[in-house]
Amino acid sequence: MCIQDRYIKLLKQFPPRPIKSEEDLEATQEMVNHLLDKPQLTEEESDYLDVLGMLIYKYEKDLDIVPDIYGVELLKFLLEERNLKQKDLVSIFKTESIVSDVLNEKRQLTTRHIQELAEFFDVSPAVFFPRL
Repeated sequence: MCIQDRYIKLLKQFPPRPIKSEEDLEATQEMVNHLLDKPQLTEEESDYLDVLGMLIYKYEKDLDIVPDIYGVELLKFLLEERNLKQKDLVSIFKTESIVSDVLNEKRQLTTRHIQELAEFFDVSPAVFFPRL
């Protein structure tokens, strides 16, 4: 099977279309997750993933889903939005006192914290870096 045929097969499996609803977003994200779960992507899969990523980015940008806050401020927002408590983050920070110190900006987020928070909240790790 040639490169073009493999790419067309991906397009037929899940035709990329503009995202217009939460259902569209979920379906597109499922396909993205399916590809990201693979140990290694082919060139065609990588290109296809880029296309799906652009569609998700445009949808989120148009709806302004991602608030214009970063770092600890975003962490506080996510906790409040999802009705979570500090103790819900102990699995990431190891102790509630460290969670408290981070939220009170007495401690910095570490790289490990950022990676685990991104997974926990299903967001890009970049949103937890403070704005410069």
